[in-house]
Formats: sequence, C-alpha cells, structure tokens
Amino acid sequence: MSKYDEIKDLLDKDFRRLIGVKKKTFSKMMEVLHPIETKRRSLGGKKPRLCLEDRLLMSLEYLREYRTFFHLGQSYGFGESGCFKICRWVENAMIKSRAFSLPGKKALLNQDIDYVVVLVDATESPVERPKRKKLVKHGKNKQKEYYSGKKKRHTLKAQVVMDKKAARIMCTNFSEGKKHDIRLFKESGVRIKKDTEVKTDSGYQGIQKIHKNSQTPHKSSKNKKLTKEQKQQNRKLARERILNEHVIGKLKRFKIIAERYRNRRKRFGLRFNIIAGIYNFEFS
Repeated sequence: MSKYDEIKDLLDKDFRRLIGVKKKTFSKMMEVLHPIETKRRSLGGKKPRLCLEDRLLMSLEYLREYRTFFHLGQSYGFGESGCFKICRWVENAMIKSRAFSLPGKKALLNQDIDYVVVLVDATESPVERPKRKKLVKHGKNKQKEYYSGKKKRHTLKAQVVMDKKAARIMCTNFSEGKKHDIRLFKESGVRIKKDTEVKTDSGYQGIQKIHKNSQTPHKSSKNKKLTKEQKQQNRKLARERILNEHVIGKLKRFKIIAERYRNRRKRFGLRFNIIAGIYNFEFS
C-alpha cells in the first residue's frame, strides 16, 4: 500500500495541513507530471520503486516540513541520494511545465489589464553562514554580503510584487540579505504602468523617484514627530498593505523558506517560485 493511499481519504483541510496543498492542487500537479513520466518511461530504463503519487508526496513533504533527506528516506525506504534525486526531478518538472509559473515582470506593463494597486514587500529567510574558505570572491566578503543588519543573522532576501485586486503574486526577485529593499527593487528591473498606484513599507523610501504614483509611510525623527494626520495616513496605508503580509505568511507555511535554509542557495529562488505558483493556483 502506497503512502498516498493512506492519506487520500483525509478531509481536504487535513490533507492540506499535512502536505501544504489542497487535493485539487495535488491532482493538477499529477496532470503535469503524468505526460513527463510517460515520456520518460518510453525511453526505457529501470522502473521506479515508488509510484508517481508517492514521489510527488515526498517532494511536497520536503517543502512543507523541511526534514532532512535522511528522515525522508526512513519514511519511504530510500537512501538520501534517492530522495534528493526524486525531489529535484519533481521541482524541475514543475518549473519546466510552467503550469505553476508566475505572470512575470512583463505582465505588469500589459495594457489590456488594469492594475489599480500593486503591493511591493520583501521578506528574509535565514541561511547558514558562508564557509570561511569561500569568504572572499571578486574582492567581496561573502559573509558580510549575506549578513542582514535587520535580522542580525545571515539571510537571503526575496522581493514579492502583488496585484492587490486579484491577490496574485506577479513576480519575485532575490538577493543577499545585506542588500537594502529599495536597492533590490531598482536592480530587479520591475517597471509598473504610470497610472498604477504602488504601496510599500518604509524600506522603500525614495521609490517615488522611480515610480511617481507611489505611497510609503511617513517617518518620524528625533526632532520631528509625526502629526495626527500623518499617523492616520500611516494606519490607512498599513490596512491596505496587510494583504502582502498575509500572503507572505501563507508562503511560509512551507518551512523550507521559513526556517534556516540548509541547501545550496542557487536553488532557493526556484523553490520560492514553485511555492508562490502554488499560492496563485489555490488562493487567487
């Protein structure tokens, strides 16, 4: 009896609590993987020990719980390298299929779609400290590049751009934890139609120079306190921006981007985008 057979009769809410996606999302993923698996089998080779449902289940469990491959292997009767190859194959298949891909930066300039408000925010995921033998590369101190002064630890930063009306993630971008939010926005190359209003947090001070129709919170200083009107405006902006915080919270139900990221950093963006694509499919 496969692992999937043991859980397929769970209620939809319990199924999602267990592996992070709803049953309809799991079925859609199976539709994506079936033709790829059929083509793979037609080329010959050894028959997989696990059925396709269990391989997808293993990959989702890895993203959801972020257990080590050793622990996954103990659950499925596999070695660590076997679990790694299965999860990597499923991730690559999902990205190549484009069934769960994001609209992208160009979609923000689409004249056929009227974006009323676009929300921009950044979140950080802790990573392991870079090794000492890889400290200096091209004149840069790698440990300092990943050290976030805000979080007081080494992190990877992810920028999320959302369409507020559709509650849909449009595009993402990634950098080392040291890079400031506004600098990441400039380097990401995100351009938004002039009529579209952009709302951000205080980390994007100066965004008006790039996009005039932008709104950021008023900031107080030691010698200049906020007026009552400015505080009311900040509260109003916070109520409109809260959607972005809720979406990032939903993404971080997958522990692989919420806890300390142990894998190679070059695949962080790929996994983040898969999770963002799952969110778009389920919640938009």
